[in-house]
Amino acid sequence: MKKERLLDDGRIIRTATMNDLDAISAVEAECFPAAEAASKEEFEQRIRAYGNHFWLMSEGGRLVAFVDGMVTNQADLTDNLYENAKLHDESGDWQMIFGVNTIPSCRKKGYAGELIRQAISDAKEQGRKGLVLTCKEKLIHYYASFGFVNEGISESVHGNVVWYQMRLAF
Repeated sequence: MKKERLLDDGRIIRTATMNDLDAISAVEAECFPAAEAASKEEFEQRIRAYGNHFWLMSEGGRLVAFVDGMVTNQADLTDNLYENAKLHDESGDWQMIFGVNTIPSCRKKGYAGELIRQAISDAKEQGRKGLVLTCKEKLIHYYASFGFVNEGISESVHGNVVWYQMRLAF
């Protein structure tokens, strides 16, 4: 993705820099329970390692949604990837998606979908094999609408929740 993309209605999609750390952490805290949310320190490590794999959407200068995840040659999304930003490999085969976040007041407007489509487009353009994410059962149909295929219950125990691994292969 180019550094910044202006949408018709004035919203902006762009990649992350360290200047976005506080806003990203605040949106994450608004979107996920504490047991599932990444910490500010984890986001700092992630942005330093792969800020170009954060897709941020701003509206009126305020961060309202983001999607993030590292790139790796590992085919499955396992908990160690969440925990260690140093495992990012810019030349890796798979774009992992760690989080899809939209603040509650902006949900049901298609913002997350726009960011997911941007991540898919960028992964294709970068020559990846595809994207992998995990989600709760109630969201399987949502990600399937983008072409992700449910591969069953993930080995991830992140946040003590049952996760389903979804893959979109090119």
